Amino acid sequence: MIFRTATREDLPVVLALLADAGEERAAVTEAHERAFAAIEEDARNEMLVLCEDGAPATVVGCLQLTYVPGLGQGGRERALVEAVRVRADRRGDGLGAELMRLAVERARERGCGLVQLTSNKQRADAHRFYERLGFARSHEGFKLTLAH
Repeated sequence: MIFRTATREDLPVVLALLADAGEERAAVTEAHERAFAAIEEDARNEMLVLCEDGAPATVVGCLQLTYVPGLGQGGRERALVEAVRVRADRRGDGLGAELMRLAVERARERGCGLVQLTSNKQRADAHRFYERLGFARSHEGFKLTLAH
């Protein structure tokens, strides 16, 4: 397996993973292009992919890491994990655990004091998965959707 920063060429596959579409690729809009460019240009954001080795390498999972500075944790950054996805036909193969292990290691190497994530309350299987990886249910999350 290869764990690397996503490239523009990965974008259609990453979008398909995020949509949990059974397809191999998804349509890329101008808004997606802008968002991907913003992630690429920001040293505190990384879109990462897990790929099967081969020519060409096949993307089987993805996640986004955002490094948040703060005064807590002794002034160390915290890593926020979002958009964790593994291709539907590869779930149960241990790829999600490997993806998260690599993300945690990346945060540790950067000097982060904490790795955090949120998960939809209805995703009981995901909650058990994160708990098996050592994550604790420590806070209650809130969201406020803003009108477009």
